[in-house]
Order: sequence, then structure tokens, then C-alpha cells
Amino acid sequence: MSKNTMGIHHITAIVGHPQENVNFYAGVLGLRLVKQTVNFDDPGTYHLYFGNQSGKPGTIITFFPWTGARKGIIGDGQVGVTSYVVPKGAMSFWEKRLNTFNVPFKKLNRFDEDYLSFEDPHGLQLEIVEREYGEDSNWSFGGVTADVAIKGFGGATLLSVQPDKTALLLEEVMGLKRVGEEGDIVRYQSSADIGNIIDLKKTSVGRGQMGVGTVHHIAWRASDDEDQLDWKRHIESYGYGVTPVQDRNYFNAIYFREHGEILFEIATDPPGFIHDESEDTMGKNLMLPTRYEKHREQIEQILIPIQVKEL
Repeated sequence: MSKNTMGIHHITAIVGHPQENVNFYAGVLGLRLVKQTVNFDDPGTYHLYFGNQSGKPGTIITFFPWTGARKGIIGDGQVGVTSYVVPKGAMSFWEKRLNTFNVPFKKLNRFDEDYLSFEDPHGLQLEIVEREYGEDSNWSFGGVTADVAIKGFGGATLLSVQPDKTALLLEEVMGLKRVGEEGDIVRYQSSADIGNIIDLKKTSVGRGQMGVGTVHHIAWRASDDEDQLDWKRHIESYGYGVTPVQDRNYFNAIYFREHGEILFEIATDPPGFIHDESEDTMGKNLMLPTRYEKHREQIEQILIPIQVKEL
């Protein structure tokens, strides 16, 4: 059986104070908070989702805010850098905006593309790159207008404990196409028009340590439940141990850790984020899975109140 991933579904990271998280991703980057919910395995912790106006797969970054938790170390066994894509001609806007909010950045060039490289308030490594392809966002907020708004993920840079084995996984199991090599970076591409570029670093940067400012996992797209089960069988046929299907309310998920020790997830595109609230109102209220509704009052007392606001 041959399978080809469409690309990134979402990326999940660990951060610090939730209001600082909201201020940066909504207030500075102009993303939409599309869902306020909780970590289904730890309901005393938020699970916050940011993306484009509808929360389309390939645009969603999600966070577990752990106030007071220890700082992590970005390194081998993790996603090292998360890249965002903006429309052609938008880079000067983003340079000015980062300067306005006192966000230090560096200018990089990789595979003949210019990048702005910077960190979020909790140390997560981010990049912005211009590309023509990918659907433009219709979301405008806080001075970020639709013509310059982040479309979604440009891709990610993977840091592997065993880069050669991760490379084999990306090509032979995930079906990504190797499209280039520059220095110690190998570039892969999927068939999608967004969240489709994966750069793999061939050299070690030292082993990573999970904590605030690190990516917890990267999720790849499955078109539906049937496709996800096909992926499960396909991955298992290569000797990887894959979890049973987990119901995450907005998608179903399976997980496996590849040989480079990066945690991978396969997530379904449906049902999406509007099945429990409307597209107009999503992200405004705390949404809980049915099993936690009876504990709503207790959960709301534990969670730090957050507010999306223009800065």
C-alpha cells in the first residue's frame, strides 16, 4: 500500500501564561482564536487553537499553556521551527509589525526564499516566508488586514535524533517528495498548497527537552476516518507502534513516535471546529467535551481568564 500525506494538519506546543499566548498569536500575529477548550487528558489546562477564519487544517497551531512550568530545550527529537506563510509582497509589513511590538528578528535565506526568524514570548521558534500558493486568509484583526495576513503554515523544520531514519520515514512511509538539499538541510514537499514544506536538519543540535517553548507534536492530515485507519495500517506495516484512535472532538487522532524520536500524529480533517459553535462565534467561549460539562464550574475556577484584545 502506498500513501502520500497532504501535509500538516496542526502543530501543538507548550507555552507559559495563557494571556501572553493569546496576546502574541492573536494580538501580534493576527491569527484567530478558533477554539477555547481544555487538554482532554488534563482538564485543568487550556487547549487553545489559533488559525485562519475557519480553522482550516494546515493553519492551526495549538497550545497547552503551563504557567510556571520549567523552560524546555529545543533540540533533537522535536519540531525545531514552525514556519508561517504570508502573501507575496507582505514581508515589509511583517518587518514593521515585529519592530512595532519590539519582537527581535533575523533575516535568513533558505532555498532561495527569504525568511523572518523570531521567537514567541515563551521561546518557540517561528518564521515567516512569502509564497504565492495557498488560500489567502479572510481574517483581519488588530491592524493585520487580509491582504497581508498569515495564510497558515509554510511548514516546519524537524530536528531528529536519527536524521537518516527520519528521512526514510518522510519519503517511504509519509510519501513526501524530496525536492532539494542545501547545507545540512534536506527539503521535502507534499501535494498540498499549504503546510506542505518540511525541512529536515541532517546534523545534531543536541537532544531536546520538553517544556515551555517547545513543540509537543506535529500532526499530519487524514481526509476522513477511513483514510486515518488506512494510515494506521500503513504505518504499522513498517513496524511502528501506533495508538488506538483518540476522539479529540474536532478531529480523531492517532499517534506514533518515529525513530528520530519526534512525536507524530495523524488527524482527520473533519468534523472541524464549527460543530459545537458557529463560525461567527467560535473561540469566544470555553467549550468542553460532554464528559467534562458537569465539572464546568470547577474547571472555570482553575483556568486563568483570557481575553482576545487589540494591542
